[in-house]
Amino acid sequence: MQGNSTSTVLGRRLGGELIKLRTEAGLTQGHAAKALTASTTKVAKMERGWVPMRDPDIRALCELYGVSDPAVVGGLLELARVDRERRRAKGWWDDFPNLGVMQEYVALENVATSIRTWQLSLVPGLLQTPDYARALALGNSMRGHPDEGEQFVAARVARQRRLTEEPVLALRALIHEGALRQHVGGPEVMRSQLVHLCHVTDRSHITVQVLPFTAGAHLGMNGAFNIISFAEPGAMDVVYTETAFGQLWVEGGDEAAQHQDLFEEISRSALTESESKTFINVLREEV
Repeated sequence: MQGNSTSTVLGRRLGGELIKLRTEAGLTQGHAAKALTASTTKVAKMERGWVPMRDPDIRALCELYGVSDPAVVGGLLELARVDRERRRAKGWWDDFPNLGVMQEYVALENVATSIRTWQLSLVPGLLQTPDYARALALGNSMRGHPDEGEQFVAARVARQRRLTEEPVLALRALIHEGALRQHVGGPEVMRSQLVHLCHVTDRSHITVQVLPFTAGAHLGMNGAFNIISFAEPGAMDVVYTETAFGQLWVEGGDEAAQHQDLFEEISRSALTESESKTFINVLREEV
């Protein structure tokens, strides 16, 4: 935030694409400002995601940069549209101030078309049962604050509406076996969580695959991540990762593409959907 301005993830993603096109054309912000009859300060704000971008400005910049491919121009216009929609959106997350920086993530999730998630140590948030989420809250910083814990659970349940309300969110989840063997909340909570995972796989827009211990060393060992898509996969993806004390966004096209390739590589090493469901059922019996 700067005053009343907000630099959004999608705005920075769009700005990054425009910077790349401008650089490839060998032009400066001054050239862009002249084409838009604007100041270089305004161009800088556009490229850093501080202000929403209008379609005429995007078309003018594409013409200046020599970009005529309808797919490229259309992708930029769509990204700008989704960013404007995100900036205007007022949703359930506004009622949960304790979400903090996660508010940006869930707001993006609300306008996304699909999510691909790779998790090493826990069940993806969109697939967690309330009891599992409550156990996570108790095991983290909310241990001594039951009210905050219940807020966390309520927010988690609210997020999951995207899996049932139209237009439904497509979800592909890759989960490491270790996350399914970790007894979050104890045996009963974990058993119910495993049953829930089996049930959600019956929905056509949800895919769950398990990467078993027997897969050995793999490329996904470096950390979990989520890929958020707003159109066709790869068109305007951003990547979200969590660290112990913060969050990281990957907004550049090349880096996002690397995460897409990594996700598919992990998927090829994982059990198939059918094998994964059988595997989860076996684990449920063992709990």
